[in-house]
Amino acid sequence: MITPSDIFSISGSKQFEKIALKVFRFQYDNNEVYRQFCQHLKVEKQEVKSLPQIPFLPIQFFKSHQVVSGDNPIQTTFTSSGTTGLTTSKHFVSDLSLYENSYRQAFSGFYGNIEDYVLLALLPSYLEREGSSLIYMVEDLIEKSNHPESGFYLHNLDDLSAKLINLDRSGQNVILIGVTYALLDLIEKQKFTLQNTLIMETGGMKGKRKELIREELHEMLCDGFGVDSIHSEYGMTELLSQAYSFGDGVFECPPWMQILIRDTEDALHYVADGKTGGINVIDLANLNSCSFIATQDLGKKNPNATFEVLGRFDNSDIRGCNLMVM
Repeated sequence: MITPSDIFSISGSKQFEKIALKVFRFQYDNNEVYRQFCQHLKVEKQEVKSLPQIPFLPIQFFKSHQVVSGDNPIQTTFTSSGTTGLTTSKHFVSDLSLYENSYRQAFSGFYGNIEDYVLLALLPSYLEREGSSLIYMVEDLIEKSNHPESGFYLHNLDDLSAKLINLDRSGQNVILIGVTYALLDLIEKQKFTLQNTLIMETGGMKGKRKELIREELHEMLCDGFGVDSIHSEYGMTELLSQAYSFGDGVFECPPWMQILIRDTEDALHYVADGKTGGINVIDLANLNSCSFIATQDLGKKNPNATFEVLGRFDNSDIRGCNLMVM
């Protein structure tokens, strides 16, 4: 039996692999969708003895199937944002405490005590819909910051500008977390010179602006906010964990999350560090759904286990999807 304490007390790669293999066996036995996928790949549970041998479920399955491990009742369903007519992903969560443990411990591991910050959130496209896991996380962190100035902003950019300037001038440590297009809207209205504020972008133009390459985007944000670096959060509806970047788009995972980079031509093989490929994520907090996910993101892994996100696959199916009726 795998417990949350097993997952959130991981230290070191050997312990990670040991717990990940236990999770794989649990999900093979208790997740019908994942087991069928493994069997279509002709992978039997007893044959898997290392991380690269574990099959990674294509992320599209969260759009077409109920990806759950076990039969515990569903506490909530997180949904992805999607433009009209597109199917959205659904992540059925039977134990919200796994998610809460994951983002709280990850945040404190990367940034320290949340009570040391005022947390301001500029996430309009997420606030305006139901089922966002990002809003759930940020709402909880705002509450945990225990600061009356922490809060959400929708389209009231003038109020946010004044708040940012006043807090920063007072010497208060601030984190402004925002969806990319809204951060750009903010610096078009007001140019800042911030000394005590971290800017964290969550990615995505959500169809509001043309996509920019990261270097260009971060240069614009650094210039607009008057900061030296832009922090980033790498997460998605299908994951209960996040990786963080302190700048330059280089992400680091919490101890219970790892990245592997698969070959774009052969999804069952992996490429060497420094080479570009598809991002596979092991997220052990996904204990009750699927911890082994082949994303549609392109990236590369560095020798020190950090990774970079370089783009997305263009409308290309990940090998394996055609092995089951979607």
